[in-house]
Amino acid sequence: MTSRLSSSDPSGAVNSRAPRRRTVVKAAAAGAVLAAPLAAVLPARAAEAPAFLHGVASGDPLPDGVLLWTRVTPTSAAIPGSGIGPDTEVGWTVARDKAFTTIVAKGSLTATAASDHTVKADIRGLEPATDYWFRFSAGGTDSPVAHTRTTPAADASVAGLRFGVVSCANWEAGYFSAYRHLAARGDLDAWLHLGDYIYEYKSGEYGTRGTVVRPHSPAGEILTLADYRTRHGRYKTDPDLQGLHHKAPVVAIWDDHEFADNAWSGGAVNHTEGAEGTWTARQAAAKQAYFEWMPVRPAIEGTTYRRLRFGKLADLSLLDLRSFRSQQASTASGSVDDPDRTITGRAQLDWLKSGLKASDTTWRLVGNSVMISPFAVGSLSADLLKPLAKLLGLPGEGIALNTDQWDGYTDDRRELLAHLRSNAIRNTVFLTGDIHMAWANDVPVDAGTYPLSPSAATEFVVTSMTSDNLDDIVKVPEGVVSAIASPVIRAANRHVHWVDTDRHGYGVLDITATRAQMDYYVISDRTNPNATSSWTRSYRTPNGSQKVERTYDPV
Repeated sequence: MTSRLSSSDPSGAVNSRAPRRRTVVKAAAAGAVLAAPLAAVLPARAAEAPAFLHGVASGDPLPDGVLLWTRVTPTSAAIPGSGIGPDTEVGWTVARDKAFTTIVAKGSLTATAASDHTVKADIRGLEPATDYWFRFSAGGTDSPVAHTRTTPAADASVAGLRFGVVSCANWEAGYFSAYRHLAARGDLDAWLHLGDYIYEYKSGEYGTRGTVVRPHSPAGEILTLADYRTRHGRYKTDPDLQGLHHKAPVVAIWDDHEFADNAWSGGAVNHTEGAEGTWTARQAAAKQAYFEWMPVRPAIEGTTYRRLRFGKLADLSLLDLRSFRSQQASTASGSVDDPDRTITGRAQLDWLKSGLKASDTTWRLVGNSVMISPFAVGSLSADLLKPLAKLLGLPGEGIALNTDQWDGYTDDRRELLAHLRSNAIRNTVFLTGDIHMAWANDVPVDAGTYPLSPSAATEFVVTSMTSDNLDDIVKVPEGVVSAIASPVIRAANRHVHWVDTDRHGYGVLDITATRAQMDYYVISDRTNPNATSSWTRSYRTPNGSQKVERTYDPV
């Protein structure tokens, strides 16, 4: 939660997955939860002086401000999730230069055990489109110095924007080299995390191809507030993650693993009611820890849906597709075409539609945690497909492989795409993670008749950073599955321009007045902390086209 701040400055300163476990996991004992998750990195002096072991971060930039975050360790015992430790005054300073010769704002907050000794300073009074540096201090100890940047003024003409785009970072499956390579660029206005910033499973249980590269903390599945805090704390010790947080502001949304696998408003696949407590309590704990540990400013309390603007060039609508959704479709829970089922909830869908219609920017970006493009395994003639789909409770557009995506909530998708078409809303680009593959898609109004049916938008999907994709699950060399699967997927889904089922990496989104371009990068080996990065493909959406096309050079 955002901490109260005082300023002494006179100026005021957003699939195919590994099999899910079906065993009930008992909560770890309190002693195990608190048992030295930071022992390897905690300096001896922490017992005498506060330490900033989890780095610093900024997020949700505005034309006049930005949200600053850190976590202070006041004593060696006050580790994440411990619930203990003294109140500690934490100062913050913002400057125009890295040497802090021109200070523009400063203030202080109090870090307490009630917020796991995390603090957020919601800084205002800054200049638009300006680079700033910031740091925190406590008890004579300074944090690392970090860089951030405000967004352009709402009415500013903007020549270009550049964002890193990532999702699905499973700690146990590998190292976060993608963060390091994005940080090394030095040209990002911000970076987007589209969900699964952490994973909730117990050690060795999810997506590690049989090998735990580095163990979770706590070792058990996270269920309680202490558990979620401890897991967030473990992630924030990663040097590559810290490095990217120190270079540019993040704009983040959550997906399911910040809670539990395939989460919906009333539960999750990876949650056993009663044996693992109540879903209401677990969801509340997960949300509290997320807002404590992430530099996210919720516009609607308790959710991650909100909107940012980047001058006249683009706005970014960020979705929460877990808090309000109906349970995923099954024989028991109903058809994916049921109009009473929703992925967004009524209020959020209305908010998204009105925002897209009212937008006066060149581009309308949507931070979207699960794929909106239809994904069918095959194609039948309409007179055969529609009766079969009705019989099986499958979408009319095709036979869905993953009802956790928008494919499982086709009425919401039809309403949204019809809204884009009927209001002639152009240049809508969905930015998506979750599915552990890279895709470049048109988003058709009717996939069954595409390309005769128009495309209402486009979608760029980034692959996982480390979480298993198809070749990991099948346990074959990289590229083998994609060589077979990609042509089959594209033949059954004519709106799909490209899909890579096998590699890990990240994206770089570059926006100009004439096009939105996604450059796809892959890392050489997720299990190697020194993995290299290489460009693999680029696709763009020309202004006004609502279609994806390949381009042969990265920005």
